Amino acid sequence: VQLVESGGGSVQTGGSLTLSCVVSEYVYSGGCLAWFRQAPGKEREVVATIDAEGTTSYSDSVKGRFTISSDRGKNTRTVSLYMIGLKSEDTAMYYCAADPITYYCPGYRYSWGQGTQVTVSS
Repeated sequence: VQLVESGGGSVQTGGSLTLSCVVSEYVYSGGCLAWFRQAPGKEREVVATIDAEGTTSYSDSVKGRFTISSDRGKNTRTVSLYMIGLKSEDTAMYYCAADPITYYCPGYRYSWGQGTQVTVSS
């Protein structure tokens, strides 16, 4: 699979952004799709996941503010992350990830996108 993210940028505190990721060469019926983020000097952390049945999960820090969704196309999947009420601590590089083999999340062998930067400032 190949993953290409888009939608990052700069926004003021309290603003919103939508990140999108196209996962191509996706010929699998299952899989776990996820968004991770990594802030400078910090470890990469999972933000949200969605499995083949549409079950979602969120980190406590984004619950209620972020929404993950997924659509299926011919040999592709699109996974989006809708973010509202952005805070300065949401500033990070955001990565799309896909594990097409597992049926439920979490994934174990993720493929990764190149990342898209989100910067939140007051």
